[in-house]
Amino acid sequence: MRYFKTILISAFVIIHFNACKQEKTEISETEIIPEAETFTEAEPKLVFQKSLSLQDITFDIEARGEGSIIQLSIQPEGLEIDNQKIILEVEGQVVNAEIEDLNSDGFPEILIYSISAGSGSYGNVIGYSVNNGKSVSQIYFPEISEDKEASKGYMGHDEFTIVETTLVRRFPIYNEGDSNSNPTGGTRQVQYKMKNGESSRQFIIDKIIEF
Repeated sequence: MRYFKTILISAFVIIHFNACKQEKTEISETEIIPEAETFTEAEPKLVFQKSLSLQDITFDIEARGEGSIIQLSIQPEGLEIDNQKIILEVEGQVVNAEIEDLNSDGFPEILIYSISAGSGSYGNVIGYSVNNGKSVSQIYFPEISEDKEASKGYMGHDEFTIVETTLVRRFPIYNEGDSNSNPTGGTRQVQYKMKNGESSRQFIIDKIIEF
């Protein structure tokens, strides 16, 4: 009888152990946390795109984003050493881009025109010059406020274009008391030439015309 009780106790212990083991296994399975889902952030809206080529060198230009700050990317192709993409933040919006060999050295310069957000539409030029076909470096474009004659009566609304090897900038002249929508002073044309500076190439005012 004692032997029979021992067998029953042993059997009960084994059954209870197996039941606990099974329960533990089931709990551990339910505690497995699935991997978090990954979401790809949407690419900013494309607001400007242009591809320009000259002298076997190409620049693919894109501007993305909405609001007062956008992202500008410039992808050069055909350079011997450095074709790395250039990425900049630009205030306002990109309105046009042009390419020309401004210093007649056999390699192009690329100019990108932007205007600020708001009613003033103040203009800016982002320029890059090719260095002997191997790489590019940025061209310094001066603030118009640096020149008293050029900036007198200036309130934005710029237009830019390249005429042969000259960068031409035009804007209306505002007399004292003029509203932003009604300039009365005529038009000023500021002409720039690209020159070699101490550390980089830069635009220098060459001529100012009013009409």
